[in-house]
Amino acid sequence: MKVEQIYTGCLAHAAYYIESKGVAAVFDPLREVQPYIDRANKDKAKIKYVFETHFHADFVSGHLDLQKKAGAEIVFGPSAKPAYEATTAKDNQIFEVGDYKVKVIHTPGHTMESTTYLLIDEKGNEHGIITGDTLFIGDVGRPDLAQHVVADLTEEKLAGYLFDSLRNRIMPLSDDLIVYPNHGSGSACGKMMSKETTDTLGHQKKVNYALRPDMTKEEFIKELLTGLTAPPGYFPKNVLMNIKGYESLDKIMDRATTPYSPEAFEAVANETGALVLDTRNAEDFAKGFIPNSINIGLKGSFAQWVGEMIPDIKQEILLVTYEDKEKEAITRLSRVGYDNTVGFLKGGFDAWEKSGKDFEVTNRIDGSELETLYKNKKPIIIDVRKKSEFDSEHAIGAINVPLNEINQHLAQFPKDKPFVLHCAGGYRSMIAASILKQRGWQDFTDVRGGFEDISKTSIPKSEYVCPSTLL
Repeated sequence: MKVEQIYTGCLAHAAYYIESKGVAAVFDPLREVQPYIDRANKDKAKIKYVFETHFHADFVSGHLDLQKKAGAEIVFGPSAKPAYEATTAKDNQIFEVGDYKVKVIHTPGHTMESTTYLLIDEKGNEHGIITGDTLFIGDVGRPDLAQHVVADLTEEKLAGYLFDSLRNRIMPLSDDLIVYPNHGSGSACGKMMSKETTDTLGHQKKVNYALRPDMTKEEFIKELLTGLTAPPGYFPKNVLMNIKGYESLDKIMDRATTPYSPEAFEAVANETGALVLDTRNAEDFAKGFIPNSINIGLKGSFAQWVGEMIPDIKQEILLVTYEDKEKEAITRLSRVGYDNTVGFLKGGFDAWEKSGKDFEVTNRIDGSELETLYKNKKPIIIDVRKKSEFDSEHAIGAINVPLNEINQHLAQFPKDKPFVLHCAGGYRSMIAASILKQRGWQDFTDVRGGFEDISKTSIPKSEYVCPSTLL
């Protein structure tokens, strides 16, 4: 049986495509559906079903556009209550895709409607399981997301359901089955996902901490809930979009691909209060950017950081991109529900600069320059990496303010003395720098190579710091 995994690294997301005798099915599609349609056309196949493992939190699914464009039937697992036409399957129900069969296995825990799909080949042999966020490679889905939508679904209650689903519905299955999860390493939907994106169930039973056969339910719940960080703020908003429906990506693209001259761009920004989002790389942004713009580089974890740093999913956005990157930026914004892009700067930042309009810059230095500065002046160093990264190793005396918490800890950034900003490699620190510039900070410097550069210098490092010294 051929199962095609369609993996999108920037979201650590896996969709799946199967086809038999001119009939195809797609599992957990992303917002832009044309690639799936093109794939089916290549096989001269019709997409009959779009299967959803659950109401996703970290992206907006493309199921509604696939229903509209391909005539696909949307299928959710038991207990799902979407606000649009869809099939809510029964536990153990079987769907036919040509000579293949797809069996519904209800596995609540990550969410109540979470469902695993058992794939059966043309000979009747069980091939694999598409597990959504129920079972990852090396991990299982976090059980604390649904409570942000339904308050009664506490994380402890969901963790208990997940324990039962894994023990009673997944682990009794054959060791030879291939596990096809919805996410890989880098996703916020789990704690310790592997970089591998498939494995056998038998191997997972041996190495996945959550599948230990001697683990009690109480131990499972405690271990699963330990170390969970707060989910990104956009997660519950994406869930609601997946439940209630959304606007077609085609309409969003038509509206968003409006080109503006520098003069018109400035006027629209002033009139609408739109956020100016600059998606160029950090080095180019540092050399010149539109005042009050925010930098989140397209070549990085763009969608996740947009979701973390722009609280209002309905915020109107004006884009500054490299030439011919506008549609990519719009698509990647819409993947996480930011559908209100109102246009882009025609000609990019070069056009703005040539028009004679004011722009700002921000200082950047490399590790060796910081080393000299450190020896002479002992500057304040603010590290915007995650706490786990900081605790692993950091410059002695550095202050840790994780990027996703920057708005809650602005008081830790001094305005009366200079400071140095860094992350791991320069991507996140430029996001922080652009936010600080927008809020009025001026006297700071960013380390372009981040801690990767700092680690190569003689600046003293520590592998642990008492949390009380971070304040």
